[in-house]
Amino acid sequence: MSTDQQARPAPQQPASSARGVRAAGALCGVLAAAVTLGVAELAAALVGRTASPVVVVGGAFVDRTPRWLKEYAIRRFGEDDKAVLVGGILVVLVLVAAALGAVAVRRLRVGYAGVALLGAVGAAAALSRPQAQPLDALPSLAGALAGAAALHVLLVSAVPGRPVDRSGARRAVPGARRVRERLAAGDRRGGLDRRGLLLAGLWSGVVAVAAGGLGRVLLRRSDAAASRAAVRLPRPASPAPPLPAGVEVAADGVAPFVTPNRSFYRVDTALVVPQVRAEDWSLRVHGMVERELRLDFAELLARPLLERDITLTCVSNEVGGPLVGSARWLGAPLADLLAEAGVRSGATQLVARSVDGMTIGTPVSAVMDGRDALLAVGMNGEPLPAQHGFPVRMVVPGLYGYVSACKWLVDLELTTFDAYDAYWVDRGWAEEAPIKVSSRIDTPKAFARVEPGTTVPVAGVAWAQTRGIARVEVRVDGGPWQEARLGASAGDDTWRQWVWPWAVEGGGSHTLQVRATDADGVVQVEERATPFPSGSTGWHSVVVTGG
Repeated sequence: MSTDQQARPAPQQPASSARGVRAAGALCGVLAAAVTLGVAELAAALVGRTASPVVVVGGAFVDRTPRWLKEYAIRRFGEDDKAVLVGGILVVLVLVAAALGAVAVRRLRVGYAGVALLGAVGAAAALSRPQAQPLDALPSLAGALAGAAALHVLLVSAVPGRPVDRSGARRAVPGARRVRERLAAGDRRGGLDRRGLLLAGLWSGVVAVAAGGLGRVLLRRSDAAASRAAVRLPRPASPAPPLPAGVEVAADGVAPFVTPNRSFYRVDTALVVPQVRAEDWSLRVHGMVERELRLDFAELLARPLLERDITLTCVSNEVGGPLVGSARWLGAPLADLLAEAGVRSGATQLVARSVDGMTIGTPVSAVMDGRDALLAVGMNGEPLPAQHGFPVRMVVPGLYGYVSACKWLVDLELTTFDAYDAYWVDRGWAEEAPIKVSSRIDTPKAFARVEPGTTVPVAGVAWAQTRGIARVEVRVDGGPWQEARLGASAGDDTWRQWVWPWAVEGGGSHTLQVRATDADGVVQVEERATPFPSGSTGWHSVVVTGG
């Protein structure tokens, strides 16, 4: 056999061609993922669900997140924690989609399997949510089907040609082997149809944007904005007294006594704000009661309503943290409603359920002891904002929100603490969580510069709901405690502002500390403790620099 007749090695695929093919595959994967999300969004709107894959996977992630990670997210990102989570899910999805697309160029079945697995994960997450229904799985499954079809079309468009089998017959082969066989045959142009990839990419982008945009439009048509705008709140049977003169101290930088709705803190597990129309809303009262009650929104508004100034606090608030705010609430007395239902002897817990399945357990004794526990419909003179629970939420003074402040309320069940653990209690938080006496320095801010020889107002807020604040004290660099001047009291259920004039002496750093005492004589605890399991403790301190 001559040298020319000897077997020659198969042409090697150029490294640059291989990289180009993998990059094109990764791009196809990302575009297919965009189609998946767009179609899923549309499917969710068509079936009247908000269970798009990102939302349900995010919700399932929140439910299974370790406590320490939740606390870190709230501490690090505050009210932006949900946006960070959604952004993280999208980043992971893009990376996974790119990897699947790159693999699918050589193993298309693996690409299909990966898309199917993502759809199954989304469907399983949807069905794992509280109050899930079978239709909740449909958006993820429809999105996965559309994504698999898009991946196939994109790869076929990017890598054209029909390889020849050993018998010489032309055969259609999905994108992966098409690329490999063309390159092996010596196609030095890379095996890519850039024009085909561009056209298919443009079409997939149009499908993704159109489907997702239409889904958003359909969801907005069923949201609660128009319903809220149509609500006319009645005048309260028992209006709140006017705020007394001097309720705010004259110090720049102190939180306003009434927190504007747009600035009021929000902490919950809902990645998408539930949309409940007032005309569709109803409340069921059942469990350990003499008679089950049901009422709609019009019936609730027809009841005698109370207007009260109440400060709310989140249990996740760190010492000196921002998760506290005060508002003027309008609502029906919760105790009156339970009295009508007839609470049976032995009922110790009132389990409130949100439309999204969140459960919050409140001690029955706290609702029935005379405090102004409300089924709130108004906040600072307007219907509840959607993010704060429209159309109805609970407000119970003196308890941290996770055991008192159920938003988007639709169900109240009388039971016992032994019989049922609500959402956060099931995750280790305390069953009963009265708010601890607390205080915060709002001004001067940490690391501010203060001039020696000047008088600087040290000011902030203090709270001990249901007991009220009797005294606030400040000290500098561990020296003697100095009593601050309190703003006028608007009631035991609200915070109080305070201010102390500090005559700055000397340069260098100075440490300011504050502590409060409630009307029962209980002094704020010095020892630092994290929020888990029943609220943080410790004196708030701020370090400033003189000179």
